[in-house]
Amino acid sequence: MYSYPLYKTASPFYSQCIEVLGEGTVTAAPDRAVVVLGVITDGPNLHVIQTENAKTVSNIIQSLLDLRIPREKIQTYDYRIEVIYDYHDGKQIFRGYKVTHLLKITTDNVEQTGNIVDTAVSNGANEVTSIRFTTAHPETYVNQALSLAIQNGRQKALTIANTLGVTLSPVPFRVQEQSSTAAIPAPYMASKLAISEAATPIQPGQLVFDAKARVWYLFN
Repeated sequence: MYSYPLYKTASPFYSQCIEVLGEGTVTAAPDRAVVVLGVITDGPNLHVIQTENAKTVSNIIQSLLDLRIPREKIQTYDYRIEVIYDYHDGKQIFRGYKVTHLLKITTDNVEQTGNIVDTAVSNGANEVTSIRFTTAHPETYVNQALSLAIQNGRQKALTIANTLGVTLSPVPFRVQEQSSTAAIPAPYMASKLAISEAATPIQPGQLVFDAKARVWYLFN
């Protein structure tokens, strides 16, 4: 939160103040997608399922490289080995192990998102944790929304001043940013995917950037 006092002291010609809250909203099409997916394997023999998991993940990575996804855009997001137990009559019974290896894939070609998911699944991925859409330059839209919020604040102050029959100062006495947020579309969630003949339809939606600014205007 930032505060911008535009005068150190009030002008003697202005003795009263109008305080308003300006709001601004900007929408933008996402230009970046972040997909988290991978492989979960389980079984009684840890070495066997580790080997199986590693082989499948390697196949997925190669298939993504074949889609011209840069290697640096493919990262290990999570890797876990867990012991699995069953419980019977209050007793803990060893059942085996579970190996989880999730990858995070980032692409600036949003239209490629569905193809990334389908390619990974066809090469052994059985877990899609999330698909998140964002933008490479959020600050551009945040600043646009903040500018609109300040303009909205002035319009509100002018409406109040005109209603009261008073003269508003040409610039605000003080401006304070209240908040700036980017509302990202809800992530696409899926798990234990099965291979489908139809392409996965992924809809990126719109990003919404909101900003609020509290503005003080002197008047006489």
